[in-house]
Amino acid sequence: MKKVFIDGETGTTGLQVRDRLIKHPNIEIISIDPEKKRDVEEKRRLMKEADVTVLCLPDDAAKDSVALAKEEGCRILDASSVHRVAEGWVYGLPELDVTQREKIQQAQFVSNPGCYPTGAILLLKPLVEAGLLPASGDYSVNAVSGYSGGGNALIDRYESTHNAPAFAAYGLNFSHKHLPEMKMWAGLDKAPLFVPSVGHFRQGMLTFLPIQLKDGVTMAQLHTKLAEVYAKDTFVTVNNLNVVKDNSAPFLTPHGLENTNQIELSVLSAPDNQSGVLVAKLDNLGKGASGAAVQNLNIMLGFAEDIAVNL
Repeated sequence: MKKVFIDGETGTTGLQVRDRLIKHPNIEIISIDPEKKRDVEEKRRLMKEADVTVLCLPDDAAKDSVALAKEEGCRILDASSVHRVAEGWVYGLPELDVTQREKIQQAQFVSNPGCYPTGAILLLKPLVEAGLLPASGDYSVNAVSGYSGGGNALIDRYESTHNAPAFAAYGLNFSHKHLPEMKMWAGLDKAPLFVPSVGHFRQGMLTFLPIQLKDGVTMAQLHTKLAEVYAKDTFVTVNNLNVVKDNSAPFLTPHGLENTNQIELSVLSAPDNQSGVLVAKLDNLGKGASGAAVQNLNIMLGFAEDIAVNL
């Protein structure tokens, strides 16, 4: 048995990590007394006892916990956004490339990816790397998430009051904290234009990348490359070209992958085969947060990746 301490287990991501790990046959959860959750010495004790500590904390609190972990030489999986482009941290997206799983397994510090960047990066990186899309391109990422992505405050607004919009765009100052992560790990020369939004549903996510191709590259080639790259990945499915794999087809909805660690990628081409849209569909709390965290924990601790990743 391995021991895992979830620092922040009462938050949205922490609760879902905990609910998954309760079912894990090889992991024991160690918890802090709620009255001592801000007690530095108690946190220090639990970190030293744990094989890995998972941080499900606001960004500033995560920095404090990482400082403590560094003093004690403890292993950390950080679900906050603080360390996703930080030096000395391994990016916790196992499907990033063929070397990433080994890096995660050996790392002391692993940063869990953001929900929006997970879809954008898995779509863009293989195509940029293959030269099918230019690293210097002007890209836009438009996405909608369930309201659970906003944490407890937004959940309360949607579930406890009637004062919640059916749809709302945000991050309109164009300095969203996910932008450096998208730029770095997708291999782009500059950050994309990013417009996130929230819908009146609890879980689920769609991420869209409109594409206009040049130099004889076709949407069919983009699809072929994505299908080739992710052919052996358990949690990534590349749908057939121009196929909307959805119970609500021909509509494409954010639903159907709730409480799983799966992500579906789609390439939808205009008739000219020179333009279209790339789409990623996932659960913002699954592959976008807690499912991904458990997948990373499994890799860090030497277990099969698929144990307890779904609710």
